[in-house]
Amino acid sequence: MEILDFKKLIKFSPDKISRDMLSDKPEMRVALMCLNEGQKLEPHKAPLRLLMYVVQGKGTFTVGDEKIEADEKTCILCEPMVPHGFEANKGEKLVVMAVVTPVE
Repeated sequence: MEILDFKKLIKFSPDKISRDMLSDKPEMRVALMCLNEGQKLEPHKAPLRLLMYVVQGKGTFTVGDEKIEADEKTCILCEPMVPHGFEANKGEKLVVMAVVTPVE
């Protein structure tokens, strides 16, 4: 069993997105990304299933051709090889937990 205490794990970097791999197992990877206002994770593709969960803040998420305005406690699911990314463009910091699983 693992316990992830986000209160202790959330940290921001002034010049880049803070990314921490919280769990890295073949069946599931969990990452925490902390963005200051104005920072962005450019849309990209991956051959994995993805869950993006807004832990803190607000931002705009890109999934395929869609733009989604999301805030705390919003969960966005993304199928494999669909472009996805997000940005902290709503006047505040953004913290996203990403969970990826392989395609069976």
